[in-house]
Amino acid sequence: MKQICVGILAHVDAGKTTLSEALLYCAGSLRKLGRVDHKDAFLDTESLERERGITIFSKQARLTWGDAEIQLLDTPGHVDFAAEAERTLQVLDCAILVISGSDGVQGHTRTLWRLLEKYHVPAFVFVNKMDLAGTDQAALLEELKRCLGDGCVDFGAPEDERTEQIALCGEDALAEYLETGALREDTVSELVRRRKLFPVRFGSALKLDGVEACLEDLGRFAPEVRPLSEFAAQVYKISRDPQGGRLTWMKITGGALRVKDLVTNRRPGMAAEEVWQEKADQIRLYSGEKFRLAEEVGPGTVCAVTGLSRTRPGQGLGVGADADMPVLEPVLSYRVFLPQEVPAHTALQKLRQLEEEDPQLHLTWNEDTREIGVQLMGTVQLEVLQRVIADRFGMAVTFGAGKVVYRETIANTVEGIGHFEPLRHYAEVHLLMEPGPLGSGLEFASACSTDELDLNWQRLILTHLEEREHYGVLTGSPITDMKITVIAGRAHLKHTEGGDFRQATWRAVRQGLMQAESVLLEPWYDFRLELPAETVGRAMTDIQRMGGETQPPETVGEEVILTGIAPVSALRDYAAEVTAYTRGRGRLHCTPCGYRPCGDQTAAVVERGYDPERDVWNPADSVFCDHSSGGIVHWKDVPKMAHIPPMRQRAAEEATAAPVRTAPRGAVTGGSFEQDKELQAIFERTYGAVKRRDMLPMEQVRRREELAERRHIKPQKTGPEYLLVDGYNIIFAWDELKAVAAENLDAARKNLMDVLSNYQGFKKNIVILVFDAYKVRGNPGSVEKYNNIDVVYTKESQTADAYIEKATYELGRDNRVRVATSDSTEQLIILGHGALRVSASSFREEVESVEGQIAALLSRNNAAAGRTRSLAAAMEKAAEKAGK
Repeated sequence: MKQICVGILAHVDAGKTTLSEALLYCAGSLRKLGRVDHKDAFLDTESLERERGITIFSKQARLTWGDAEIQLLDTPGHVDFAAEAERTLQVLDCAILVISGSDGVQGHTRTLWRLLEKYHVPAFVFVNKMDLAGTDQAALLEELKRCLGDGCVDFGAPEDERTEQIALCGEDALAEYLETGALREDTVSELVRRRKLFPVRFGSALKLDGVEACLEDLGRFAPEVRPLSEFAAQVYKISRDPQGGRLTWMKITGGALRVKDLVTNRRPGMAAEEVWQEKADQIRLYSGEKFRLAEEVGPGTVCAVTGLSRTRPGQGLGVGADADMPVLEPVLSYRVFLPQEVPAHTALQKLRQLEEEDPQLHLTWNEDTREIGVQLMGTVQLEVLQRVIADRFGMAVTFGAGKVVYRETIANTVEGIGHFEPLRHYAEVHLLMEPGPLGSGLEFASACSTDELDLNWQRLILTHLEEREHYGVLTGSPITDMKITVIAGRAHLKHTEGGDFRQATWRAVRQGLMQAESVLLEPWYDFRLELPAETVGRAMTDIQRMGGETQPPETVGEEVILTGIAPVSALRDYAAEVTAYTRGRGRLHCTPCGYRPCGDQTAAVVERGYDPERDVWNPADSVFCDHSSGGIVHWKDVPKMAHIPPMRQRAAEEATAAPVRTAPRGAVTGGSFEQDKELQAIFERTYGAVKRRDMLPMEQVRRREELAERRHIKPQKTGPEYLLVDGYNIIFAWDELKAVAAENLDAARKNLMDVLSNYQGFKKNIVILVFDAYKVRGNPGSVEKYNNIDVVYTKESQTADAYIEKATYELGRDNRVRVATSDSTEQLIILGHGALRVSASSFREEVESVEGQIAALLSRNNAAAGRTRSLAAAMEKAAEKAGK
């Protein structure tokens, strides 16, 4: 039977829970229709949900339609509980997005749509409440196409019209339609899977209108996900049953899970002390409040497992990968005030259970002030949390005034160094920290040679970078929007343990942040203001004063809709102000939309009063061994004490040791530092100017050569010019090769080899083309001759970056070396080894220039040959005339 995991998402009050109820009733899973307003909805199982009339916690139900077994996941619609909805997206095969016919596409609807796009979840659209007066189906369909995409197709339209609209969603579908006049179900399902097509149904869930048609669409066109062969599962929720038992909610994505099986978090490169293994005591298949026990579950099944105490939302089990970091983050933080009779450590232990269930609470404990802090999306979530704590733990807590949750990033590139060497321990880590685009989050990578640090230690460093939040030095807020690359490290054969690299890695991050130019980021809201026409001017003035941005006002009936973005700090209390000046006729809807640089960074930093030097939980200093004991070294002095010189120092030393190379007068040498403005600017901005011998004035160069001759020092020989090309880097940087690679990677490789063969033949240099083959198990590596160039396929566990880094170091001693790449980390390493770098775009221009010169040369040769033939013919004719 076809297994489909379907999530239902919507803006609050769109009728999402009512649709869930209707789907279950039409499929025969419910004998009676419940209603939210009657407080008897099947999936609103919590008393708090029934009281408030909203979904707070995601729920599961099971139904069968035709040959499809559908597992329905109902998610919260209120923006304050959007993080719960986002966690559910990780396990969905597809989703039904519910839109109110009377309200249309709301701000939170757009947020949910962006999340569906991010997680690549195929979507069906159900436009609800079409029985209400004033709804316009044609206008709503036009709005869907405008806001969600042209792939929105009305599946209630006449068959010919519907098929024609579907065919326009993909080239293959269009070709099939033009050839046969129809479309196969597999073709339609594939368009849905690729998010090219979004089937739309109009109806009324309360009156069961359009519900069976929606089920029919799911059964026919919902795509099935191909399972993995080995056991794999994705954890998406932690909860507790009425008896207090811990439930781990997961979707099986490969293999099978049986009762009493051992479940582990083991991953390659993970330290032994971090690995756990626990037994699955029970496997429960829930539908609403009720469940049945299963002995075994297979791929596609969503279940709750007891007996696991160390799982967390977003975790991958077996061979399953961990989920991406969530997009929606809380924007406000609150201090928790406890009853006098409740000890802080007791309360903290209980509240940790809630953080297990909702990691976005980000529960904090300040040892100095003895304060508990929690992060929330808004006041509704705060009220719900207060009630949950009272009901579950019997604690009547209160909360302080909310503060904005900041983030921090950096504006320049720095090298962070961490060293940890108490007695019988040793680890040193060097990290390159670069600013990233807004909203990019944290990216971790390694550009360290395996000759310098074994791959297992590099993986461990990356694990330690990913396993926790790292805090900035302005306000102690979490860092974001930067790339952190491992560029060097050292271990000791006997004394290094996994925990040593954890300490060295975390200290390297903080040491880098202490040097960097830090930037404070504040959260912004995407808002929608519904106002009487006469108050629009006031609202636009307010938003401008806040530093926000607005779109042109849109008139809808007697109201005006104003949309835009503004800082959370300015909008958080603005709803009450809107109610006052519109006399209750105005409504403000806000949805988090990311972070931007803080408008008044200095004031915010002063208000927080954070001192990074006194943060004992996040030290920037390092520990060095001194007279058989560990001693603390201040972060400013760490580079001088480090056992591996900083990149700047290594680059300077290697550049100074490089031989002087001079070119004949009038010769043109490409790839010099002057031609590499972009990289030179980055390098000098980070480390300052580095004097290289080949950059010295010619007068100084001659004096040094004369001095070498007097001392009978023979200058090193200048060998031929080498060009090393990072193959896949160039392929995916050049649009024409990238397009070929999308269809056939072998063809793209051959095209690049042909281009470089012509290039070498014209330039008379030595070209070495390097391709990554490090993921091929057991691959010993190879060097092949293709026409006149050398093609290298790296060995297992050796990247092209590592090969090129080593080659530039060895070849650069006696030869002029240039490297074609666009990898920023590789570029810095190349500079340090004295090689000259050519960016992918510059190399493309150089190749085009060579191809132009070759074409011109061939044209001249052909013209000369033509002239020669013409001259010979004329001489022949003259000879014939003379003979006559």
